[in-house]
Amino acid sequence: MAEINSVTDLSLEGDVAVITLNSPPVNALSAKVREGLFEGFKAAIANDAAKSIVLICEGRTFIAGADITEFGGAMAGPSLTDVQDMMENSPKPVIAAIHGTVLGGGLEVALCAHYRVAVPSAKFGLPEVNLGLLPGAGGTQRLPRVVGPERALEMMTSGRHVGAKEALAGGLTDELLEEGKLKEGAIAFAKKVVSEGKPLRKIRDQNEKVEAARGKPEIFADFRKANARKFRGFLAPEYNIQTIEAAVNLPFDEGLAVERKLFNELMSGPQSAAQRYSFFAERTAQKIPDVPEDTALIPIKKVGIIGAGTMGGGIAMNFANAGIPVVIVEQKQEPLDRGLATIRKNYERTASRGGITAAQVEERCALITGSLSMEDSFADVDLVIEAVFERMDIKKDIFTKLDAICKPGAILATNTSGLDIDEIASVTKRPESVIGLHFFSPANVMKLLEIVRADHTSKEVIATSMKLAKQIGKVAVLVGVCPGFVGNRILGARQREAQKLVMEGAMPWDIDRVLYDFGFPMGPFAMSDLAGLDIGWVKEKSKGESIRDVLCEADRRGQKTGAGYYDYDENRVAKPSPFTEKVINDFIVKSGANPRKISDEEILERCIFPMINEGVKILEEGKAIRASDVDVVWQNGYGWPVYRGGPMHYGDQVGPAKVLAKMKEFQATMGDQFKPAAALEKLVAENKKFADL
Repeated sequence: MAEINSVTDLSLEGDVAVITLNSPPVNALSAKVREGLFEGFKAAIANDAAKSIVLICEGRTFIAGADITEFGGAMAGPSLTDVQDMMENSPKPVIAAIHGTVLGGGLEVALCAHYRVAVPSAKFGLPEVNLGLLPGAGGTQRLPRVVGPERALEMMTSGRHVGAKEALAGGLTDELLEEGKLKEGAIAFAKKVVSEGKPLRKIRDQNEKVEAARGKPEIFADFRKANARKFRGFLAPEYNIQTIEAAVNLPFDEGLAVERKLFNELMSGPQSAAQRYSFFAERTAQKIPDVPEDTALIPIKKVGIIGAGTMGGGIAMNFANAGIPVVIVEQKQEPLDRGLATIRKNYERTASRGGITAAQVEERCALITGSLSMEDSFADVDLVIEAVFERMDIKKDIFTKLDAICKPGAILATNTSGLDIDEIASVTKRPESVIGLHFFSPANVMKLLEIVRADHTSKEVIATSMKLAKQIGKVAVLVGVCPGFVGNRILGARQREAQKLVMEGAMPWDIDRVLYDFGFPMGPFAMSDLAGLDIGWVKEKSKGESIRDVLCEADRRGQKTGAGYYDYDENRVAKPSPFTEKVINDFIVKSGANPRKISDEEILERCIFPMINEGVKILEEGKAIRASDVDVVWQNGYGWPVYRGGPMHYGDQVGPAKVLAKMKEFQATMGDQFKPAAALEKLVAENKKFADL
């Protein structure tokens, strides 16, 4: 075996040249990998003893994509196009032998081979859209020629990974080989290609499927219409569609030119910058500076949950999905039965849509049991999560009991969304075992898990919680104890301004529209209607002192009653409400305020800039580790548009100086609630970014 470079070897197996790539962890297309491939193919083509060439990878996967750490830097060594041209124009058949994931640039390389073989567990995909990009190495022109424009549209705009069977049916691979015998199978396939005199098939020359779609613009029009809601605000899906239109309507090289132009526009634009930032931010959030990676973990083999309501049931499903047994404790049989029935219904609904099998429904339900006794059920759990009412007295009572019941070393967690966890921990003799695990509703769907570190929480408990979050499919961010933690504390700043804007003359639907157009799934008032205006509202205590009081008293409690801030039709479609408008105007008159016309720009700045300022205060106080952690919370828990990167990243795009100037302007006219954080003043004075905090 000859070494081409530090990541590439070339060997001769009979008359088959085998190029082996080994660049852990995922054989990404770094400069070293491109160099190894280019020189490897050059040497294999020049070797007269080699009649065919097999490209195979060591490790857990085939080439899993570009090396995104190189994005935006100067190109070193051979380009990816140089490698692809060398493969595609090889006078000897080139066979790509695929295992693991063949994604992005990896699939674009494989599509330049004359043939592809794969093991049944392999996955294929072009997921660039998730980074705000499109495949930039010919994938947009080759994929439609293989699988057809309709399938290419779906794959490229979703970034979905396609299984090997589907890949075989669609033409992405030519043969499935026995699992664990990829190399032997690929060499045998290569020999067969030579012995049978099979042609050197270049995908770029295969025009049948794209020509069949030519003159049928409705293919693209219908696809855009069907996905308009999903693609709203994102540039990358539309640009991906345009490249496939080019594949259908233009010769290959002209289509490549369209791909290159659109790729460069996306790569240099703010959306992809935000999406790439978000990709790294999620990974960075896993790193806790004072918790070493080799910190001992507490084995979690059984979990206890207190409360079988919406939150408790949703939390239980996360653990059952990961194969971890759960026992839910309730005070009475009826809410316990109702909670367990809801869990089953949720699983059955997922199964009816094809998400899981009927057998998996039974497996997961079998992992969740119910009980009316903490004493009997929690003695052997490794982790218990309390998910009851947000009342300190109730939580302290529960933790006093848990301290007496649970075994030494068990983690005692609260799902509070903002209460003082240090106070909760103070009633136990083991404050080091107490942590906040703040799930977001619905807990079986929402990705975010705010992990709240109290003053005495041990490193082992933190490390275990972070690892466990990943195991149950959550995006975890470690935060500190303060009212509302990171997410709800920042939300409070936005909600405060939204309510004030209404009393100044902006209608709820104006505010919602501005935030929806910014990229949020819905605005604060539409969200209140969805959740229910009567959450936390007590009829007996209501005195009609707020807009919400009056709406609830009129039985306008949101979507569930057909009216809230908005009026709803039978399909729950919202429209502005004359009733709500009158209620608001009555309150304005009563307050003696002078309503005014408020611009969309002011609505946006009043709602967003105080959020950024609150984020700075949180970082100033050390309640979040880094600015990007704040952004991860807001993207995964509150619907901040991923193409805007999060409040702190957006602040950097706008410019800290502009944020500071606006906060000072608002402070001068509207009071000290807009007072800029000291760290914001310092940041601007030192010409730094929010990312530097």
